[in-house]
Amino acid sequence: MKILKNICLGILAIVFTISCNDGIDSITQVDPGADETAPVIKVTYPLEGTKIQVLDIVTSINIKFEVIDDIEIGNIVVTVDDTEIMTYSNFKDYRRSVNELPFNNVTNGDHILKIVATDLEGKTTTKTINFMKVSPYTVKYDGEIFYMPFDGDYLDLVSLKGATVVGSPSFAGQSLKGLNAYAGATDSYLTFPTDQFKNNELSAVFWVKINAIPDRAGILVMGPEDTANPTAQNNRKNGFRFFRENAGGKQRFKLNVGNGTADTWIDGGIAADVDPTIDKWVSMAFTISGSSATVYIDGQLVKQSTITGIDWTGCDVLSIMSGAPRFSGWNHKSDLSFMDELRIFNKALSQTEIQNIITGETGATFSYTPKYDGETFYMPFDDINTELVSGIEPTVVGTPSFSTDNVLGGSSFVGNTDSAITFPINGVFGSEFSGAFWYKVNASPDRAGILVVGNNIPENRKQGFRLFREGSATEQRIKLNVGIGADESWNDGGVINVADGEWVHIAFTVSLTKSIIYFNGVEKLAATYTGGVDWTDCQTLTIGAGGETFSYWNHKSDSSKMDELHLFNKVLTTQEIQTIMNE
Repeated sequence: MKILKNICLGILAIVFTISCNDGIDSITQVDPGADETAPVIKVTYPLEGTKIQVLDIVTSINIKFEVIDDIEIGNIVVTVDDTEIMTYSNFKDYRRSVNELPFNNVTNGDHILKIVATDLEGKTTTKTINFMKVSPYTVKYDGEIFYMPFDGDYLDLVSLKGATVVGSPSFAGQSLKGLNAYAGATDSYLTFPTDQFKNNELSAVFWVKINAIPDRAGILVMGPEDTANPTAQNNRKNGFRFFRENAGGKQRFKLNVGNGTADTWIDGGIAADVDPTIDKWVSMAFTISGSSATVYIDGQLVKQSTITGIDWTGCDVLSIMSGAPRFSGWNHKSDLSFMDELRIFNKALSQTEIQNIITGETGATFSYTPKYDGETFYMPFDDINTELVSGIEPTVVGTPSFSTDNVLGGSSFVGNTDSAITFPINGVFGSEFSGAFWYKVNASPDRAGILVVGNNIPENRKQGFRLFREGSATEQRIKLNVGIGADESWNDGGVINVADGEWVHIAFTVSLTKSIIYFNGVEKLAATYTGGVDWTDCQTLTIGAGGETFSYWNHKSDSSKMDELHLFNKVLTTQEIQTIMNE
């Protein structure tokens, strides 16, 4: 009976085994192939040339790297400055090893990280990374309170504090300067506390390489919580918002500033449009003072608006590369563009200061590209008298100065007794020409030269031209005299009401047959003649006075203010004059 029982159990076991294996393929060994290549090593931190800047004399880093082999990794040896700090020989995945290795003895100076990976057949790959620990960052520019170069981390080098990271931003693998740049990602951005930024004035300067998807995004935002509508944050009464939006396929950059009770739009218009299809870094800057807010692109002023200051109530977070969490109501969320070299200042930078930063970061001399057809001369008078088309410095006579009272930001030119600036006219004028500028008249003295080109013949008005003013303490008439060789032509222009105390846009055109004077884009008077201007022996343009060729009749130095002087080698149309004035 016992024997029979054992036989039955054996039969059942056999049947059970056959049933369990029914329908299952047998395991087939696969030949991994020949071991053809040595291991591949990829280091993600530190990168070649990384500079570690912390206050501590000795600091720590996390070495991050990956090793891949086509068949099997044998071992990995990690050294710093020829001292072994780790050996790996056991791997869960024998073809791929991802590692993060703390190293706690980074001192000031240069260091060499070396990773040696060997496969089972003895083929070896060595990866060497040079990095350094340097003293803390030294502020380079007046008023600079924040600097983030994005060289493999999100550290502000002025305070040596790291950003709070939201989502999963990354690095671009390219940069305008340094080792890397910020790369945006969906629902991702950086934040900082705001105490250091709450000043009466503020500026930011940085570089972007635009990704137009999504078609709108926040870039730098420091605003209050929208408690009235927590699901659509859009409280603009405090702080600022710098962002971008689609504008006919281009990206338009805008600034919004809150004064505590209302907000002001610094809407760049077409001058602030950037083509996202061109693969280039673009310099962005904005300034906020107690009286104005200004946007610059590649060092050029594109928009300025009058404000009554900025209010920081409730502004407890600065967002970098997103409108979230305080400006997401209109879908100004995360920006997928690249950002590099972000600097923030506790002052309103001048245009010259912004251009100097651009020059310092690119190593190239800043140059102005004419914006308008036929433009040969441009002086913005932003704390310098440089003519930007040629880059030539004029000759300064006496003591003219600058005023913060201006039209487009920075400063304006202010004349003074026995003072002017002079400039060579080669390449500036042609047989036809035009001029356009902003002007705030000072009626004392009661007459003065404004723009004058003459020759060396005393009291001669048959060559060149003379734009000047005459009148009283209440009215000043702007006039133009053109020398046409054998004769002269007078254009008695129009009258400025001195009591208005306003900036007036003045333009004039000189063709082969007539001259026209415009105020604020509207024609005031035309004068006809035959023959066109005669430039014989004319060499110098005098700005802010009658100068050596037109000081008789007491048309001497002008104590008025001038801003944004453009000259052209063509006759401007009324529409072109209005475009220049409006921009």
